[in-house]
Amino acid sequence: MIGPMATIAVENYLKHVLLLSTREPELVPMGALAAALAVTPGTATTMVKALAEASLLRHLPHHGVSLTPSGRRLALNVLRKHRLVETFLVNILKMDWSTVHREAERLEHAISDEVLDRLDELLGHPQSDPHGDPIPSREGELRIQIYATLSSCVVGTSQRIVQITDQSENFLRFADQHGLPPGAVVRVTKRDHAAGVLTLRKPTGRSITLSLNAGAQISVELAMSQVAS
Repeated sequence: MIGPMATIAVENYLKHVLLLSTREPELVPMGALAAALAVTPGTATTMVKALAEASLLRHLPHHGVSLTPSGRRLALNVLRKHRLVETFLVNILKMDWSTVHREAERLEHAISDEVLDRLDELLGHPQSDPHGDPIPSREGELRIQIYATLSSCVVGTSQRIVQITDQSENFLRFADQHGLPPGAVVRVTKRDHAAGVLTLRKPTGRSITLSLNAGAQISVELAMSQVAS
């Protein structure tokens, strides 16, 4: 625990540094952090300096920030709570997966570690949340894997959707309406870069047209049937 520093704001800052660090392997730029938290650069800098003094972040002025080991542990715990809560809301309470993010944002700061462990057990120790995001383990391990997307995978091969990276309500509703949740198997039959669109075919034979930008938000891996063949 970090005493009086353990506030909702602190947890949010650490969690977002963790999330951004999966895309920025060296230092997370201050501008990216401020944008993710929807605060001004000055506000972000003030908080970052306080977190650096508390040994939760390393701050290199004009370059960016990174998590210290203690900051990373706290960030992973908050992220674990968020993603397990999302899984509970969708799998047990049957809530719409497009709205659970904001609910989990509230609950992640209130739930105790004891309740979290019970949730994990109830859910069968899931490795990913309803959007396909990996859930940190109780020991603080976060599985990171680089996937292809519908905009970059091999045309004509069966692909299994593993993650939706754009988790805005509109995009998640779009994915749901077209039957494109994690686990769904699709085949990219055509990709037109000049027009900026791609065409999918589902096992039912239904065709779906997506923009390349939308396809880039849907991560995939080669379907097992394709691997077996």
